[in-house]
Amino acid sequence: MPPAGARPVSAYEQDGPGWAAEIREALVVMVAVALCGVPLGLLWLRLAPRVPLIADVSGSNWVVYLKDTEGEQAIGVDGTFTLLALALGVLSAVAVFLWRRRGGVPLVVALCVGGLLGSLLAWRLGVWLGPEQNVIAHAKAVGKGVTFPAPLKLQAQGALLAWPLAALLVHLGMTALFGPRDPEPDTAPFGPTLPPV
Repeated sequence: MPPAGARPVSAYEQDGPGWAAEIREALVVMVAVALCGVPLGLLWLRLAPRVPLIADVSGSNWVVYLKDTEGEQAIGVDGTFTLLALALGVLSAVAVFLWRRRGGVPLVVALCVGGLLGSLLAWRLGVWLGPEQNVIAHAKAVGKGVTFPAPLKLQAQGALLAWPLAALLVHLGMTALFGPRDPEPDTAPFGPTLPPV
């Protein structure tokens, strides 16, 4: 029985919010994190290096070549996406931890699924808003010998996992370091301690 004048502890504080509330919170986190894929896609489109192409006509066929065969722009496109996704993974994990320090399995799963959905959304949005996908049509439009950008592509599909993995690791690390601790028991594990003789 609690002492007189003590504030009663709510069920939320004692045992957590309950499964229904945790699932609702997890769905909110998943949608909010996934929607952050829009700024990621726009940043990727803006910051990714362009791969220059050039077209030529061979007979009646159009042929498209890389203008700089030793260029590293294609690697830079993947690297830009990966670095931006890692940064968003860290930011989303910190935001979710600060919002709900208690953590929980549904919250962590929602953070990872939201990060994966956000990466997919960013990838497709960047490709859709980026340079023309039909390279031959683009070459014909700009003309022979004119440099034009290649379509935005993500060659390393593993970059899509950068956001959820970063979010998972950072959130688990913050929970381990700064999360709530279980209270210490008041009694010894094997009954009352006997006084010294």
